[in-house]
Amino acid sequence: MSTPGTERIVVVGYGPAAHRLVERLGRHGHRGEVTVLGDEPAGAYSRPLLTSVLDGTLTPGALALPAPPEGTHLRLGVTATAVDRHRRLVRGSDGRAYPYDRLVLATGAAPLVPDLPWARGADGRLTPGVRTLRTLAHCADLGSGDPVAVVGGGPLAVEAALALRRRGRDVTLVHRGRYPLDRHLDARAGESLSARLRALDVALCTGRTAEARTGGKLRLDDGRWVAAGEVLLCTGVAPRTALARAAGLAVRTGVVVDDKLRTADPRVHALGDCAEPPGGTGPHFGHTAAWEQAEALAGLLAGGRDRYTAAGPVVRLKAPEMDLVWLGAPDGAEETVVFADAARRRYARLWLRDGRVRGAVLLGLGRAIAAVVRLYRRGEPVPADRLALLLGSPVEYAGERRPADAVVCHCAHVTGADLAAAWRAGARTVAGLAAATRATTGCGGCVGEVRGWCAAYARGTEAR
Repeated sequence: MSTPGTERIVVVGYGPAAHRLVERLGRHGHRGEVTVLGDEPAGAYSRPLLTSVLDGTLTPGALALPAPPEGTHLRLGVTATAVDRHRRLVRGSDGRAYPYDRLVLATGAAPLVPDLPWARGADGRLTPGVRTLRTLAHCADLGSGDPVAVVGGGPLAVEAALALRRRGRDVTLVHRGRYPLDRHLDARAGESLSARLRALDVALCTGRTAEARTGGKLRLDDGRWVAAGEVLLCTGVAPRTALARAAGLAVRTGVVVDDKLRTADPRVHALGDCAEPPGGTGPHFGHTAAWEQAEALAGLLAGGRDRYTAAGPVVRLKAPEMDLVWLGAPDGAEETVVFADAARRRYARLWLRDGRVRGAVLLGLGRAIAAVVRLYRRGEPVPADRLALLLGSPVEYAGERRPADAVVCHCAHVTGADLAAAWRAGARTVAGLAAATRATTGCGGCVGEVRGWCAAYARGTEAR
């Protein structure tokens, strides 16, 4: 019988979460066989950077993540069709059976398509000109120069609308809420965001739904017609749970797991967008949660005693024209700090408890965003001069030395060691480090961290 650290592991799915898990297994001392089944024909790539392909900033190849460790059995273009838990086998679309001691489901999530007759045909497929955005192939589909209507009001909808506008497309954002990102922003932040989008020539139709599409136009519920040679649906995602459900595993919104990321079958784990950890809030969507889960699970599968504890969410809009972040939650806040500058469309709201950030929304305040995110992640006190913080005055942080293999940029999977190597090769500025490693080129949330590492290298106080 295999012992922890030497077991055969089969990973179903090869997105960023699975890639991170496979990369970290060896670092944690796992010595067993690892097989990965990836249903896309290409290797793992950084999904958070898809809108950078959409706007032409990056080529599809630039999103590729590093090759898996030597000895990993990578089966690309192979879909897992069934799991036989009794015999511990995964059956693939290639006709083969893959035996496992431990199985990891990393099947991700799929776009949610609203039940609208103009969006789906009788066969269940999207009608011509209607698209979703979840893979590199989807980026290639959005290739015409026609006006595009983006339907949805979440982060991806806003990011995609801005990316398409940068590409020169005429864009209308259609959202049934009062303003984009209404699930994340308060009314004043929403008003500032809407003003910024209009200033960038993104037309907004809020408080509206799309009822019909014909002749390259979309009809809204108030009777207006919107130019829509193409329609991009950004209406949410749903965990891909069919494989787990067919195998008899517990599924709510996602595949139910405990703090060891185990399903009801202790030999089957799940992570990433398909998994639903403890806490009753559903799956922890997003690349940061996926990285944290992969790190914890790699340690467990290598024989450690790691547990997954969700960190507070930090979400940054991935758009160069827009400094916008929201993080944490206002629950239990004792103090609220608000800053509003309507003329410059800048806004901030901090929720504090015990002098520390519990939640925040910041728009148009780049330096403050970097400082607040860092204070939040480290749990450090906010300076007494709250206004100076929001206006971007330098903040002194408690000095700690980070390990060289700590991930600094989750979008491009850049570690401190990668930054150090680029520094030694001559990249001595944030822009230089970005060009050499792609750090900061995704969501931009790591700009403050990279700036801090850059300063530390200059002082000679970080990993060499």
